[in-house]
Amino acid sequence: MKGQTFDRSREDIGNIVLLEHCNVRVPDQTTATAFYVQGLGFTRDPYVMTGVENMWINIGQGQFHLPTGQPQVFSGHIGLVVPDLESLAGRLTAVKDKLAGTQFACSMEDKHVAVTCPWGNRLRCYAPRPEWGELSLGIVEVEVPVRPGAAAGIARFYEEIMGASASVNGNGSPVARVQVGHNQELVFRETTEPSRPYDGHHIAVYITNFSGPHRKLQERGLVSEESNQYQYRFKDIVDPDTREHLCTIEHEVRCFTHPMYGRPLVNRNAGQRQATYVRGRDAFVPGLS
Repeated sequence: MKGQTFDRSREDIGNIVLLEHCNVRVPDQTTATAFYVQGLGFTRDPYVMTGVENMWINIGQGQFHLPTGQPQVFSGHIGLVVPDLESLAGRLTAVKDKLAGTQFACSMEDKHVAVTCPWGNRLRCYAPRPEWGELSLGIVEVEVPVRPGAAAGIARFYEEIMGASASVNGNGSPVARVQVGHNQELVFRETTEPSRPYDGHHIAVYITNFSGPHRKLQERGLVSEESNQYQYRFKDIVDPDTREHLCTIEHEVRCFTHPMYGRPLVNRNAGQRQATYVRGRDAFVPGLS
């Protein structure tokens, strides 16, 4: 090892260390259970939000938060890694009748399973790949369509205001990619296609430098909620220099010392069945379940 050099920047994450959850309201908790738990094979958190007014769905170390209310829909898609696409497709086929009359749909694409939730949220479910390291269950991306010319300013916003690592690339339409955790990113893809109006859905992220971004957001009048000592929110993404509005998506910003950071999440083995039960295989174990 003596004299060997390494590219240390490959291990840099930036100030945003985790994209923890995506929050959308759902009008029916029973239908949500059929889709997220039975169909997708994810796990309802057994410790928090266990009533009928909200449901937290565990996906590795990430979550969906699903409070009861008028349905909310992300304008782009949410990318997930799941252990096995064939098993996923089988589960979704099995719940198809339960979701009749909704917007539910699923199809096997070239490298992912495309899934639409009963209220229109679009998911892309990927099999584990080297680009995500050892991850076999979790949230890896949230993609948001933005107007032409917005990507560069969005990248600068995350770099200069949030302290995140960001870049702009893409053949044809520019794409801003923002690192929001290990093997996680926000993707802002320029398009001329009309996008749905923002309806209040949000994402939650954890950051290490908590006060610096807050100060810069506050200077620009962007803090939308002073939640508590450990959390604040903002909705609008602007050019850090001109303050031109570029995109709206609410961020629930949590500090690294937040009591819930790194909380161990229960994940079940979705392949476990009564008729084929195997002792000791109830929990999800990466590479084994």
